[in-house]
Amino acid sequence: MKVIRVQYTTTAQYAPINQQNIAAVVAELKTLNHPGIKYGAWLLPDGKTFMHFDQCESEEAHEVLTSLESFKKFADELHASGLEVEPELELLSLVASTETYY
Repeated sequence: MKVIRVQYTTTAQYAPINQQNIAAVVAELKTLNHPGIKYGAWLLPDGKTFMHFDQCESEEAHEVLTSLESFKKFADELHASGLEVEPELELLSLVASTETYY
């Protein structure tokens, strides 16, 4: 299992566009309905810091996520937007959970 947490801060002006791009990724994932991908994104109270939490059953499932057209658009536009804080990526290891994972 591959679990990734990413956090970054956009500009206040770009935050609504980023939310739309994230919604497009989620919509494409829902259509794909891949059983090995769980994806969520949260907006922190400042209204411009985002935290993504990706759970993939394998590296191959992660590659499916990152190869989506909506994900590529999201990533390209995010990096071109002039971030206030660059993305910090962390690979996590599950210790315990009430959820059943892969």
